[in-house]
Amino acid sequence: MLSTYQYPKFDYVRPPEQSGVPAKRYPVVVVGAGPVGLAAAIELAQSGVAVVVLDDDDTVSVGSRGVCYAKRTLEVLDRLGLGEPCMDKGVSWNVGRTFFREQEVYNFNLLPQTDHKRPGMINLQQYYLEEFEVTRAKELPNLDLRFKNKVVSVTPQGNGATLQVETPDGIYSLETDWLVVADGARSGIRRMMNLDIDGKIFKDRFLIADVVMKADFPHERWFWFDPPFHPGQSVLLHRQADNVYRIDFQLGWDADPEEEKKPEKVIPRIKAMLGDEREFELEWVSVYTFQCRRMNAFTHGHVLFVGDAAHQVSPFGARGANSGIQDTDNLCWKLKLVIEGKAPPALLDTYSEERVFAAEENLLNSTRSTDFITPKSKTSLTFRNAVLSLAREHAFARALVNSGRLSVPSFLTESGLNTPDDGSFAGDMVPGAAMDDAPMQVQGQAAWLLDQVGKQFMLLVYVLDGASSDADLLASFKAVASGPMAPEVVLVAAKASTAPNGLRVLEDRAGRFAERFDATPGTTYLIRPDQHVAARWRSFDAEQVRLAIARATCNLQ
Repeated sequence: MLSTYQYPKFDYVRPPEQSGVPAKRYPVVVVGAGPVGLAAAIELAQSGVAVVVLDDDDTVSVGSRGVCYAKRTLEVLDRLGLGEPCMDKGVSWNVGRTFFREQEVYNFNLLPQTDHKRPGMINLQQYYLEEFEVTRAKELPNLDLRFKNKVVSVTPQGNGATLQVETPDGIYSLETDWLVVADGARSGIRRMMNLDIDGKIFKDRFLIADVVMKADFPHERWFWFDPPFHPGQSVLLHRQADNVYRIDFQLGWDADPEEEKKPEKVIPRIKAMLGDEREFELEWVSVYTFQCRRMNAFTHGHVLFVGDAAHQVSPFGARGANSGIQDTDNLCWKLKLVIEGKAPPALLDTYSEERVFAAEENLLNSTRSTDFITPKSKTSLTFRNAVLSLAREHAFARALVNSGRLSVPSFLTESGLNTPDDGSFAGDMVPGAAMDDAPMQVQGQAAWLLDQVGKQFMLLVYVLDGASSDADLLASFKAVASGPMAPEVVLVAAKASTAPNGLRVLEDRAGRFAERFDATPGTTYLIRPDQHVAARWRSFDAEQVRLAIARATCNLQ
């Protein structure tokens, strides 16, 4: 039990299959009610897809576990109706500081630009996120959340899968068209299907100590190399909700995990760090090793893997839960289109391609961070310490310091869903990029760009005055605003007044859209449902738009 959190107990409800109700086949079944599985289920359900979630437990995760949620993940959670509760409870931060022995040698700011709705990162214990997700899931009538339902066997089929599910009332059979697997790093379903996951296990151990204390430390990430209170090793400090501080102590591979978790071993480490005068209470302790590995493909017929079931990284850089939630953001709009018959199953292959690329990027960054933090040879240690010694005074050395390159969205520039540019653009909003945010004005009210887009294909057309768009351009908009894959056309205007012909108009009140998207009058962006740029043009062309949507949905003939 924790002193700062009361674990909920979710009710087990006898499944209809064990209550005499005729069995039916479900469009989607999600296995795993952790942060990633619930994110997938919520997104599918609120977009109109009926989904069943199976989980073998009846509460949220034990201990704080995942802590750091990046700006991009917060933007996804906003679309799931979860951003505000996470922000209200979490600890926002942008600045990280790195120390070598007793001196600060490096710091960074995750959000150097102004005018973004969300911070670079928040810290929030995983159990809070899961509880918020369960609350949201229960609000959706087409989401069936089943606790104490353990999948004991999976039989993939050409058009779906059959599951055997164990409950307190026995075993029942469940059929689904699509199975989303989010059952974690030790995925039972991956094992049942005899699927490999390849990579590297790092021979090091870290102690997590969650400590309750009152301290006026700033809301920042602090990382120490070889500090005097833990010589020869590394330490990481994060503040979480409820005055809980996460402290990670590097232990080395030879440490005995069970011994190191004992209070008589943990408390002296914390006192050495905080001083004898600082009062604290030990909340939760764990010892972990970590690995960097992934499946070769995340799609296997009608079985789709997400999160830790598909890939695992070391905790340095907060890339675990963040990448998992971004998996679901990539997958769910594609799965919805396939279920509705608006796109071929080949679209789901691009889920694997794009997210394998992102996982590989995460693995590379995570491995580099781990190698820098835990050097395995005298030569590597000498190099690492030399870099840290020089970093305080020299910019070239600061660029080499790696205490965990923190989670950022992948630029999917090589995706086959993108339409290549046929003009010249400045800035980062290339096809394949996740959109930048920008402040907007909507009908006289302050708003944010990312709150106005997503969930469907959209065209953002930049104009000087939303009320004076010419008739030919408006007619062209109508030409693409029909059919099964019609995008919504939205004007982004330097000056907005009454919307022409019912179009939505977003006023670029601070000029940030024009700046960040290199927009001039007529510039048009095609945005995917997951807020990634699919294409952009210097002028609107209805035929080019149709081709780009066909490409982005694998509907090109």
